[in-house]
Amino acid sequence: MRTTFLCDFDGTVAPSDIGRALAERYSTGGAEQRLALLSGWLSGAIGHRELTVAECGMMRVTEGEARSFARGFGLDPQFAAFAREAIARGDRVMIVSEGFDFYIEDQLDRAGLGDLPWAANRARFEGDRMIPSFPHGGEGEGCGRCGNCKALHVWRARAEGDHVVLVGDGLSDRCAAEVADTVLARDGLLGWCRERGIGAVPFDDFAAVAAFARRARPAVTPSCTTRG
Repeated sequence: MRTTFLCDFDGTVAPSDIGRALAERYSTGGAEQRLALLSGWLSGAIGHRELTVAECGMMRVTEGEARSFARGFGLDPQFAAFAREAIARGDRVMIVSEGFDFYIEDQLDRAGLGDLPWAANRARFEGDRMIPSFPHGGEGEGCGRCGNCKALHVWRARAEGDHVVLVGDGLSDRCAAEVADTVLARDGLLGWCRERGIGAVPFDDFAAVAAFARRARPAVTPSCTTRG
């Protein structure tokens, strides 16, 4: 059985949250306004799509500025080796993100991973306005609250007969964590999973993810249980 590794980007494949840093750097809103939006998302009062639209509405940044700023960040130094090893083994690695296409594509290209599949929100620039759109929102299929509902990617990979492993760090991974066959988690996602009794394997970096994959690959079997 093939394993599909669905990897969150901001805070996971990229150790820093590039999208969050971009929003904070170029926001014209006050700290209290940004904190209120973030608190609303963390509490579940608003979805990530609504959060993204509101944050982009407060930003003033040109495409050149946004791209230059994002290039100040990088990937987990072990991610490329993990991805290549997994693919050579016959597994699949895909990025699933609530971040934006322009910096994810650039970061992967710079790491020599331009062929790696990914799904993220889209950013269009008009002058100093960054306008988001959500090509992976899964209208009528997903939760309706995410910009990129990661549970949809779990279901699609499972429909192909794959064992699905989610690798994530934050609350944008909640939908996927509820339905994935295996969850590798750290930071906020790990705490959230533990609070809800969702089995999750802690990890620190992609060296640990690669070690887990080597151990688990021979024993991976179809899931007998469902969650969520």
